[in-house]
Amino acid sequence: MFFRKPQLQPLPLTMIGLKAGERLIQIGVDQASLTAQLAAKVGLNGTAAHVTNNEDDAARIRKAAAKEGVLVDLRVVHTLRSMPFEDDSFDVAVLHSMKGLLQGMAPYTRVRCLEELHRVLRLNGRLIVVEPEPRGGFGGVFRSFPVDGHYAATGETIGALRSEGFRPVRVLADREGFRFVEGMKPPPQVEVVPETVAGTEPQS
Repeated sequence: MFFRKPQLQPLPLTMIGLKAGERLIQIGVDQASLTAQLAAKVGLNGTAAHVTNNEDDAARIRKAAAKEGVLVDLRVVHTLRSMPFEDDSFDVAVLHSMKGLLQGMAPYTRVRCLEELHRVLRLNGRLIVVEPEPRGGFGGVFRSFPVDGHYAATGETIGALRSEGFRPVRVLADREGFRFVEGMKPPPQVEVVPETVAGTEPQS
């Protein structure tokens, strides 16, 4: 008797770890097939939205979604500085940056894009940036896409996410040419007011 070897899913699907019923927003596109597979992970009870500022990429996403048989709420925007969704709309955001989307943004655009993703995520929601795995030695100096100098000087993706309020920020893995950087949207800090004893005033 012959047994069929189970087909392994692509590494990004495993590392991003989507669950059925979650609300997902994706930004940009590297592999259209991957964006459709991620959308399929949330299932019929979830939400799959996608934002891009490129009509060619939008056409690729539509084609891949149709092939995968999934519904995607696709929004083509003039700029990634604004997301056309309400606050706290999503559980997970995935920013596809294997081709340098985040790294090549002008500083103000990158700040506003990350601020907007922070806004549309629920408390404790996750942002995962999928980018190239760093190369050591001289190979680490050269990239196949332009990198904004401010991004490079301020801690790259980890620094960018921390600057816009994501806590904690961590590298999930460097594997198979991918780096996965995850940031969480923390709940607001609660200011602790000193307790008072009857008949006394709190010390300043």
